Amino acid sequence: MKAVILAGGFGTRLSEATTSIPKPMVEIGGKPILWHIMKAYNYYGINEFIICCGYKQYIIKEYFANYFRHNCDLTVDLSNNTVQVHDSHSENWKVTMVDTGLNTMTGGRIKRIQQYVGNEPFLLTYGDGVSDLNIADSIKAHQESGCILSVTAYKPGGKFGALQIDLETDKVLSFQEKPDGDRNWINAGFFVCEPEVFDFIPDGDNVTFERKPLENIARAGKMHAYRHNGFWKPMDTLRDNNELNEMWDAGEAPWKVW
Repeated sequence: MKAVILAGGFGTRLSEATTSIPKPMVEIGGKPILWHIMKAYNYYGINEFIICCGYKQYIIKEYFANYFRHNCDLTVDLSNNTVQVHDSHSENWKVTMVDTGLNTMTGGRIKRIQQYVGNEPFLLTYGDGVSDLNIADSIKAHQESGCILSVTAYKPGGKFGALQIDLETDKVLSFQEKPDGDRNWINAGFFVCEPEVFDFIPDGDNVTFERKPLENIARAGKMHAYRHNGFWKPMDTLRDNNELNEMWDAGEAPWKVW
């Protein structure tokens, strides 16, 4: 199963860092948050990734194309233009990076990578949030649900897309992006999807996945909620980034399951 990561936005709320790099490349503990997300997936046996690039996409491509140079000690012999890698810290990852457009919305980005997913289930998340989510359990719950999409539901304060859930069946009854009020179940951004999800995303770069596609999937009774009561934190602002770095530096990073 492949994991699709949305990593193409401008990251305007974190502009202190994203003027020079894309938001998924902003670091926690000296590593991009994108790397942290991928390490968590890899812990559960997911090692194929499709990254939906956009804003400053070349930086993401350069990072993985030169992964050894970024993560290992090197000896460069200028006399013969050779590079020797020491203490290799490689990952068993296959990473496909796709230019999904500079101004493309989330639904448009997902639609653009359909050919790389193929006709098989896939995982989907955003490139700016970390969690101690048990991904294996979320996949199992999805498979048992009979739905075409499972969304990880979380219950924080209330500034995100809200889910109304049947607590007996865990089916999503309605999906509403960023409603008024507090203490709603919200979209935490870790999805398990069947290929039928693509049928709900119309062609076009202006399609927002969190609006009509998810609303229609929920309305059709084909969306399942996996309720997560552990740790989840999006990195929306510089304050969020500082808090995540403080957790990492203190050795108290709940998302570090590997």
